[in-house]
Amino acid sequence: MRKIFILLAAIMISGMAIAQKKETQQPKEQAQQKELPQPFQGGNEAYNQFFKDSLQVTGDIIKAKASGTAIFKFTADAKGNISKIVVYYADDYLIAQPAIEALKKTNGKWVIPDKMKFYDFVIPFTINFIPSNANRLLTQKAMYTFYTTRKPIVATNQVPLNQATLLPTVVVNYEQ
Repeated sequence: MRKIFILLAAIMISGMAIAQKKETQQPKEQAQQKELPQPFQGGNEAYNQFFKDSLQVTGDIIKAKASGTAIFKFTADAKGNISKIVVYYADDYLIAQPAIEALKKTNGKWVIPDKMKFYDFVIPFTINFIPSNANRLLTQKAMYTFYTTRKPIVATNQVPLNQATLLPTVVVNYEQ
């Protein structure tokens, strides 16, 4: 009788262990199915390096000592090509222009979720001027002039974030 009881207890314990093992595997499989792929070919490091190499601060930006932010929404197709770019906000056209040129160079590099024909991404760019200590008064005056004469670009409609992926901010710092 004792041997039968021990055998039944061993079978029940092993049955509970198998049930627990199956329960822990199922949520992991479901999480992997729902997880979006890396949006840029090569991952975040390739993303950062690409924009570091591709986003060029223009002479007009340097001359104006411009700083600011631009936020874009763009649509990528299944091949990773950009089909349209929408400016949702930009502090000035000077800030938006190099970001648009850099985005155009990314054709073929975007990865969209499976079974999608098109997918939207939102990407912010920030360009910062780092002033030097030389001619501090002239630098401050130029920065203030840009700030007071800038013409922000503002979208009038909403950003549908439930259908888009927000990408990390691309930050570019420059000095004169």
